[in-house]
Amino acid sequence: MAASYNAKEEDGHLSGSSGLGGTAIRTRKPDNTAFKQQRLPAWQPILTAGTVLPAFFVIGLIFIPIGIGLFVTSNNIKEIEIEYTGTETSSPCFNCSHNFSWNSTTPCKCVLSFFLDQPFESNVFMYYGLSNFYQNHRRYVKSRDDSQLNGDLNSLKDPSKECEPYRFNEKPIAPCGAIANSMFNDTLDLFYIDPNGTKNPIPLIKKGIAWWTDKHVKFRNPAGSNLTAVFRDTAKPVNWLKPVYELDTDSENNGFINEDFIVWMRTAALPTFRKLYRIIQKKNNMTPTLPRGNYTLEVTYNYPVRSFEGRKRMILSTISWMGGKNPFLGIAYITVGSICFFLGVVLLFIHHKYGNRNNSSDISN
Repeated sequence: MAASYNAKEEDGHLSGSSGLGGTAIRTRKPDNTAFKQQRLPAWQPILTAGTVLPAFFVIGLIFIPIGIGLFVTSNNIKEIEIEYTGTETSSPCFNCSHNFSWNSTTPCKCVLSFFLDQPFESNVFMYYGLSNFYQNHRRYVKSRDDSQLNGDLNSLKDPSKECEPYRFNEKPIAPCGAIANSMFNDTLDLFYIDPNGTKNPIPLIKKGIAWWTDKHVKFRNPAGSNLTAVFRDTAKPVNWLKPVYELDTDSENNGFINEDFIVWMRTAALPTFRKLYRIIQKKNNMTPTLPRGNYTLEVTYNYPVRSFEGRKRMILSTISWMGGKNPFLGIAYITVGSICFFLGVVLLFIHHKYGNRNNSSDISN
């Protein structure tokens, strides 16, 4: 009886009950379930030559054709880059680069000529590219007020402290922050020189270059039909030539919903990047969008890059179903597929040479 009594009392103590007060004592013992006691059925693959070798060969045979297709598609995309930083004395933009002044009332213009040796058949996308510009710096990325950019009137009058030192300039700055203050503002115009020497302007479409969610969700103008009155008690960013309500004459592309501004506000992850500037749409199926021949690029040089040893360029590119020109993805697929196929051959040779020897020794033992 004594042994039975002690066993019951010990069991009661472990189960969390006391004999006197009846107060429960918590225990760290997991519940007796299949999940908590790790009794769930499990499956563990047994790696043998019969399973590993086919896997390597299948991966190789799948990845290599996909990589070749991606690489060929990328190479079929036509692209041309025109550097116009103006660091070399022979560059047409040399004077604009070295004599730049923020206080100049007359904009500096330079003209660059180039030859297009292949026609661009489909829609052409014009980008501007910058190098050595670190938009991914932590303080730079945070230097904005999303509430202000979404049209909040309180944030318009009292911007976020994250915008310092571009928060106030006697009046609250709109849009505030370092990202908006450093907005790219060169003007790029493209002309086609026909065989007769006539200079024909290429129509550049400036709407439809921003993400739909940015244009219609993240960026909104403050309430009010007259943007001049809405932004009356605000100051323009320090480095801007004109206030935000004068970015465009089109009311659907002015203020915070200006698409050039929206594109710039989406910061880049790497110091060398490109951003969409304009779209050249194909007019008809009979003629190419940009025929083969001579072109001129007229640049209104407003954006200095010498202070951070940057570079500027203009890019014309077509696209495909996989996007812009990017051979890396195709090369990566080909490389992985080739490595897998090579490992499959090596392992097959090892298995063929030494596998039978191991089996025979096991049988003899």
